[in-house]
Amino acid sequence: MSAVIVAGLCKHYGAVKAVDEVSFTVAQGEVFALLGPNGAGKTTTVEILEGHRSRDAGQVSVLGFDPATGGRAYRERIGVVLQEAGFEEEFSVAELVRLYAGFYPRPRDPDEVIEQTGLKDKRDARVRTLSGGQRRRLDLALGLVGAPELLFLDEPTTGFDPSARHHAWELIDGLRSSGTTILLTTHYMDEAQHLADRVAVLREGRLVAIGAPDTLIAAEGASVLSFRLPEGTVPADLPTLTGRAEAHGPVVSVQTAQPARDMHVLTGWALERGIELTSLMLARPSLEDVYLDLVNEATS
Repeated sequence: MSAVIVAGLCKHYGAVKAVDEVSFTVAQGEVFALLGPNGAGKTTTVEILEGHRSRDAGQVSVLGFDPATGGRAYRERIGVVLQEAGFEEEFSVAELVRLYAGFYPRPRDPDEVIEQTGLKDKRDARVRTLSGGQRRRLDLALGLVGAPELLFLDEPTTGFDPSARHHAWELIDGLRSSGTTILLTTHYMDEAQHLADRVAVLREGRLVAIGAPDTLIAAEGASVLSFRLPEGTVPADLPTLTGRAEAHGPVVSVQTAQPARDMHVLTGWALERGIELTSLMLARPSLEDVYLDLVNEATS
């Protein structure tokens, strides 16, 4: 069953088509990442789904509601974690989480949420004393305390150190396991690749790709074989490979659809000459590689 249905969504600002005939669905319990460069239409799309912005055309259903008319009954069933949110600076963390819990008919236990988001040691601290990363954790706590069926996460780990970031990933994985639907926007492609069941890529207001990260990566095809050029050799000395070799200073990279063959040819060439291929590495494309190809198509 779909938690979100978007069909032919359009939003124009004068002659600018911020969202242009966008359609997608999000299944219940799915983590769905909406990706794209600044100005691609992500924020406008998400704000329409949250009920904070009107649409010009198209159909939108979220948890069975039209967000434009769902009112309080709709807002009680969703959680929103904005990229930047303002807080009352003189509240303590515990006071603010308890306050937000009172806005919902069936909230989660505030103390449990504070602990889950890594703020237990700061529960009595005033908001004004929190660091940027701690404020992001508070954002998460306020988004979770209402026990939302659908959680909108906008750049949830901005300002987090690596440890806090992975803790947030574990938290999101746990929410998915409990059946919470999550619509995520992020500029971290490794985050989208790790968390999302499916991703959708927007470019200039239009949907240019949608699917599971592994499916989109597999469609990219080529792997990348890289190594440092041995001392005393030039790229012209290399054997004939199926992939295209490009030199970036001393480092050579080869995009290849036949990685096993090219690796065999290259290592055989090195062994015949008694030379070492340092920093030899074979890597499959990442979601970031796919994403960059998709968003750069318009300028290539």
